[in-house]
Amino acid sequence: MPPCLVGVEARTSAHHWGRELLALGHDVRLMPPAYVKPYVKCGKTDAADAEPICEAVTRPTMRFVAVKSVEQQAVLMLHKTRDLLVCQRTALINALRAHLSEYGIVTGKGPGGVTALMKHLHEGQEKLPAHARSALHTIGAQLRSLASEVNRLETQILAWHRADDTSRRLATIPGIGPITASAIVAAVPDASLFRSGRQFAAWLAACRT
Repeated sequence: MPPCLVGVEARTSAHHWGRELLALGHDVRLMPPAYVKPYVKCGKTDAADAEPICEAVTRPTMRFVAVKSVEQQAVLMLHKTRDLLVCQRTALINALRAHLSEYGIVTGKGPGGVTALMKHLHEGQEKLPAHARSALHTIGAQLRSLASEVNRLETQILAWHRADDTSRRLATIPGIGPITASAIVAAVPDASLFRSGRQFAAWLAACRT
């Protein structure tokens, strides 16, 4: 086909196909699925899915998503994997706290509390039933493994941050560190798509919900 306007919902693999279509000379416009949904009529067929996308992509007030580069997606994958591991670590800590509280072992919140919890586990393990010790040591081993993997990912993120000019500039803003700066650069290929800082803030809040 000759170069034309191609509308795509910004779902899984959309950025990959966006890059492929751009390489063929097409004008690619990625749109958030939530912005396309109001144009859906009924049914679930290829034609019924394509019609609202075609309608939405021609709207003058439609907001689009910039196509991310391979490098940006790779760095964003580091961030998402780190977030996943941090969530898993939190779940394990909560489980460890709950299990040990059944035996009267309770500590304060925060990293210091977790350290104290692990210390209590090792020092008082002989007072615990064998099956409880086995389960708790499994959680402890998983926590140590996750901590190591999170540190490894953060090292790679920081290395990328130091090599990227935009990320370093963002980090000069008070309250923004290397992790946040590199995440913004990876998630927002073209900041000019936002008309104001307020619009960017609204988009950022929507991403976190």
